[in-house]
Amino acid sequence: MINIALADDESLFLETLSFMLDRSPEFNVLFTATNGQEMLDQLADCVFMPDVIVTDLKMPVLNGVEATKKMRASYPDLKIIALSSYDTDVFISNMLGIGAASYLVKNAKAEEVYTTIRQVHEKGFYYNDKLLRILHENSQNQNFKKSALDSKMISEREKEVLQLICKQFTTREIADELILSTRTVDRHRDSLLAKTRSRNVAGLVAFAIQNSIVDLKK
Repeated sequence: MINIALADDESLFLETLSFMLDRSPEFNVLFTATNGQEMLDQLADCVFMPDVIVTDLKMPVLNGVEATKKMRASYPDLKIIALSSYDTDVFISNMLGIGAASYLVKNAKAEEVYTTIRQVHEKGFYYNDKLLRILHENSQNQNFKKSALDSKMISEREKEVLQLICKQFTTREIADELILSTRTVDRHRDSLLAKTRSRNVAGLVAFAIQNSIVDLKK
């Protein structure tokens, strides 16, 4: 079961989303919040942390953008999905740049919501075709500045692992594809995170795409 926390200042939408998720045996809504500060306060009191957080962007007291920055700083392992009525490249690029694992619009169909949460929980991120396009088109964006990392620092095996991570393979699928143990895949992923100074898998994928380390057309 995937434990979820939700933040949105629109009561009806929040209640509807919570009900929609709770009715599925696959998901469990741990708690809800009506603004970013309330989300942070509840996280501070958590005995069991949520697996995935879904947060609106426009909220009073503390908006979702600032809340995401604070959550990424205090809880780097949290997987955060941005939620908004605005389906624009600027909003999406900004949220991916500060560490959101995916982006949902409020008029998304239920199955798209389920899929996004599943993928983020299992793989650490979920980029559909639109999100991938935005990553490619925003290589000069200040949130995705190219690094001076020497590509020779990344081994050929690490590049193979990274290629499959960017194609949204699970650890088990990568292990099967490359005939490795899952522990070895985890070691390569951790090494890639350290070398690229990425704080999570979503950041690692963004780094790889923006620096042309991988070719997703392969």
